[in-house]
Amino acid sequence: MQKLFKSCYELDSRCYEEYNLTEDILMEHAANGMADYIKANFKEQSSVLIVCGVGNNGADGIVLARLIQGFYEVKLYLPFGVRSVMAEVQLERVQCLDIEFVDEVEEADVIVDAIFGAGLSRELDEKTRRVIVQLEALEGFKIACDVPTGIDVDGNPLPMAFFADVTITMGALKEALYSDMAKDYVGEVICVDLGLHYDKYTEGFESNTLLLEESDLKLPSRNWSKMTHKGSFGHLAVIAGEKEGAGVMSASAALRFGAGLVTMVGELVTPLPLAIMQDTELPYNTTAIAFGMGYGDDFEDEIVDDILDSEAPLVLDADIFNSELILDFLNQKDRSIVLTPHPKEFVSLWHMSMNSPLNVALLQANRLSKVREFCEAYPHVTLLLKGANTIIAEDKRVFINPHGSSKLSKGGSGDVLSGLIGGLLAQGESTLDATIHASLALTAGAKAYGGSSYAMLPTDIIEEIAKLEKGSRII
Repeated sequence: MQKLFKSCYELDSRCYEEYNLTEDILMEHAANGMADYIKANFKEQSSVLIVCGVGNNGADGIVLARLIQGFYEVKLYLPFGVRSVMAEVQLERVQCLDIEFVDEVEEADVIVDAIFGAGLSRELDEKTRRVIVQLEALEGFKIACDVPTGIDVDGNPLPMAFFADVTITMGALKEALYSDMAKDYVGEVICVDLGLHYDKYTEGFESNTLLLEESDLKLPSRNWSKMTHKGSFGHLAVIAGEKEGAGVMSASAALRFGAGLVTMVGELVTPLPLAIMQDTELPYNTTAIAFGMGYGDDFEDEIVDDILDSEAPLVLDADIFNSELILDFLNQKDRSIVLTPHPKEFVSLWHMSMNSPLNVALLQANRLSKVREFCEAYPHVTLLLKGANTIIAEDKRVFINPHGSSKLSKGGSGDVLSGLIGGLLAQGESTLDATIHASLALTAGAKAYGGSSYAMLPTDIIEEIAKLEKGSRII
């Protein structure tokens, strides 16, 4: 896991005040990080167009021009001139060298956006928008310096932004780079140091927002003991509803992810896989419950009262977020509960449980803040908000899984996720750990799928998850 910061200004200031580093030194290292990336990935004498803004982000780009001059055919474009003290200093330095200044956007093998970085708080003016449109038309490989121009501190385009293949960010990772709205703009994100080790740069600065890495996945491996039986790994009850297939996929995912027993509860028409049991009431030895997937609108069944009376950990999904019954579950403050809404479902949940207006557009522009607000009101609940970058939160802790892909944009993926979470809850994992590891397993399974990008089925994810331990070092 890596810390995410809303802003790195305080971290930079500590470098000046405590470590006697200067703005010039930090800038040199920022540019050197970009230079190292270019040298590692592009042949010498490739053409590099660097487009710089008036401030210190632009100054980083000017330093980059100096560092790679001679190795590459550098073209420096300053469409707005320079304004900050450091930008003026860096400009004086490159003017002593044989660097080509251009008066307009030109095609190049590599295009570097160093116009605006982190902290943008106003909409881009017309001239900047025009430059970005011109850059988008170029065919070269695109690199953003720190943050793509146009992405604000909350990760939203204002109202447009530079599309980068790679974003090379400075010092530490920023929250803005992992918003859903920024995902298509940032490309791959690489963090470079600023003259001292990352641990020293971030030392003393805590963050309750963490980025999940693929290596954080912990599989429910059974290598710890041979003295086990099916009861050692829990019993998940999956509540069947109108769309029985949703429950079947959840049940199948839970079995594949280590649950010892899985029972579908309800009157079923759909034939079940042989390994999944069926009952009309909660089994006496239920250790976790998955409820809501494909359930429909009728929450008057007797089974609902049984779920409310049970003390078993619970994962809630889908149709439950359209019923005020959800409030009864939210009021069970001593119970282990996971909520897994997509944005529209979260808005419905919000309207029933919070005292402020919200729509999907407002949520998507403020995902982190709305998740934090909800979890402040319900700190006993673990929330997973689905999206391009999945957010997992409990109380004041927030985790972001950035490893999802468009392959998961298909009906049934969420049912698989609920089953994975339920399977881990049944095996005794905490709500937070179960949700984190299930989310990572889902994205790992999707990544491992080798078929066409449009072809993956939820059942394919389950099959790929079954193979994760074979390719993992995690025991």
